[in-house]
Amino acid sequence: MDSRLQSLEHWLKTHCPSPPLQVIPLAGDASFRRYFRILLPEGSLIAMDAPPPRENVVPFVAIADMLRQKGLSAPKVFASDLQQGFLLLTDFGDDLYLKTLTSSNALTLYDNALDALSILQSSRRVSGWDIPFFTAEFMYQELQLFKEWFLLRHLGLSLSHETEDMLAEFFHFLAEEAASQPQVFMHRDFHSANLLVLPDSDVGILDFQDAFIGPVTYDLVSLLRDCYIAWPDALVKKLVLSYKEKISEVVAVSDEGFLRWFDLMGLQRHLKALLTFSRKFHRDGSANYLQHIPRTLHYIASASAEHKECAAFNAYLTNVIMPALEKVSLSCAQ
Repeated sequence: MDSRLQSLEHWLKTHCPSPPLQVIPLAGDASFRRYFRILLPEGSLIAMDAPPPRENVVPFVAIADMLRQKGLSAPKVFASDLQQGFLLLTDFGDDLYLKTLTSSNALTLYDNALDALSILQSSRRVSGWDIPFFTAEFMYQELQLFKEWFLLRHLGLSLSHETEDMLAEFFHFLAEEAASQPQVFMHRDFHSANLLVLPDSDVGILDFQDAFIGPVTYDLVSLLRDCYIAWPDALVKKLVLSYKEKISEVVAVSDEGFLRWFDLMGLQRHLKALLTFSRKFHRDGSANYLQHIPRTLHYIASASAEHKECAAFNAYLTNVIMPALEKVSLSCAQ
C-alpha cells in the first residue's frame, strides 16, 4: 500500500460520518489526482487524493461551491484537507455520459448538458479563487507543447525552418482567433468522461478545478467534438446551433460565424489533447490515451480542411503527420 493511500485512509477514519467498510480505487483522469469510492453503512462517498504540489484542491472547493449556488450539480465537499490534498465528496454514481450515451438518447442527454453549460458559462466570480484568463499567449504556449510532445517526441519528426515558420504562423492564428471570441467561464474539460446522468434530467459535473475565463466555444467543442466519442456531423451542427440560440444574449454572430469559431477553437483544443495524450505516454508511462489519437486527428483534419487559413497545416497533416503516425502505431503494436 502506498504512503498516500495510508495517509488518506487514516484521514478518512476521522472525517467520514461512520467507519469506512471499504475503499475502492476508481478510474482516474489525465492528471495526478486519484479517486476512491468509500463504502459506508449508510451509503457511499468519493475521496479525492490530489497530491501537492502538482495538484491543488483549493480551486475545486471554491468552484464546487459556486456551481452549487448556481443550481448546478457539482459534488458537495463534506470534508477537506487543503494541505494534504484530500477531499470527501458526493458520490454521483457511475452513469458517465461516456458509458450512457447512445444514438437514441444523445439529443436528450446533450440538450441537458447544454442547458447546464449555459448556466455554467454565466458565472464570472468565484469566492476564494481568482479564475485565470485563457489568453492568446497561454494558448500559443500549449500549441508549442503540442509540437514538443506530439510532433518531436511521439512522432519523432524533424522540423525544417519552413515547417517551424508555418507552425508558428498557424499557432498564432488559432490563438488570436480564439481570444477574439466572447470570454466566459470555461470548465476546460466539459466532456463525456466528466459528466454524469442523474435523476430528473440533471447533469453531474466533475473535474472543473482547472477552470478559466476563456472562449465561448471551448467547452462546446470539448462536449460535441469529444476525444472519447464521435457523432455524425449533422447531429453536431444541430447541437452547436441550438446552443447558439440558448446563449443568444452572449453572442452576436451569424450561424456561419459561430460554426467557424467552433471549428477553429476545436483545432486548438484538439492539438492540446494530442500533447496531453503523448505526454501521458512518454512522461507518465500511460498508454491508455493513445487509442484516442486517431479520432482526435480526424477532427483536426476535417476542421482544417474547411478553412483556407489552415491549408498549409492541413497539407502538412496529410503528407507528414498521418504517415508518421502510421509508422509509430505499427511500431507500438509490435
